[in-house]
Amino acid sequence: MSPKEVDAFFKDKNVAATQHSYKVGFRELHYVRAGDPSKPLVLFLHGSPGSLSAFIDFLTDSALLTHGLLITADRPGFGYSNFGNGEPSLQKQCEVLKPILEEYKMNRPIILVGHSLAGALIVRMAIEYPDLIDGLIIVAGSVDPDLEPNEVWFRAPLATPFLSWLLPKSFRASNEEIYQLKPELERMVPLWKEVKCPVIVIQGQKDELVPKENADFAKKMLVNAQLHVISLPEENHFIPWTRQDTITNVIMRYLAKSDSLHQ
Repeated sequence: MSPKEVDAFFKDKNVAATQHSYKVGFRELHYVRAGDPSKPLVLFLHGSPGSLSAFIDFLTDSALLTHGLLITADRPGFGYSNFGNGEPSLQKQCEVLKPILEEYKMNRPIILVGHSLAGALIVRMAIEYPDLIDGLIIVAGSVDPDLEPNEVWFRAPLATPFLSWLLPKSFRASNEEIYQLKPELERMVPLWKEVKCPVIVIQGQKDELVPKENADFAKKMLVNAQLHVISLPEENHFIPWTRQDTITNVIMRYLAKSDSLHQ
């Protein structure tokens, strides 16, 4: 969605939303914000490929708007965040996203929602910035390195400068990060024990893109975190669109706890 389309979308829904951007080095990060600026932060991060529009409908939910400050962002390489110029390093993606956490660090709790590849990203963010993150919601997350498909035979050549120009920009950025996802996940294996905030995993049992066993891996690795797994027997990989209600209910659980603490 172009910035004009985003503005038109929220105008049609009668929701007050604003678009923002900032720079970290050569990287530009674009995001949309809606909701109560005094309430807890919920940051939505899309999969690969994708854009902030993947979660844009959540920013029109009346309950979420009342109880939270909602942000959906274009991850590096997607949307209006250096479109086509992907960032394979999850740690570097964390660095690009950190200014959002710092800008709204008083909006506690800070909850991250990550779909697909961004499921791994939000875990890495919790590892890197434990003092800035209070809860994770991993939706169909690619987190187990052993479950990543062996696609090197075609992704490696397409990741080279010589052939990458053949790909549409969104798929170029996606290829760059997916090609490196398995080693990125392998590097994270000894770090999972550092995640100490509550984590909820939502996994479809008919997911043909991210195997359902990823949820089992998260359960094994999150030894120092309170974990709850929500298994959806009839759902595939596209839970943000088919089961928005489930994700919203989980977010509201976090926000309800915050409300009770401040009453």
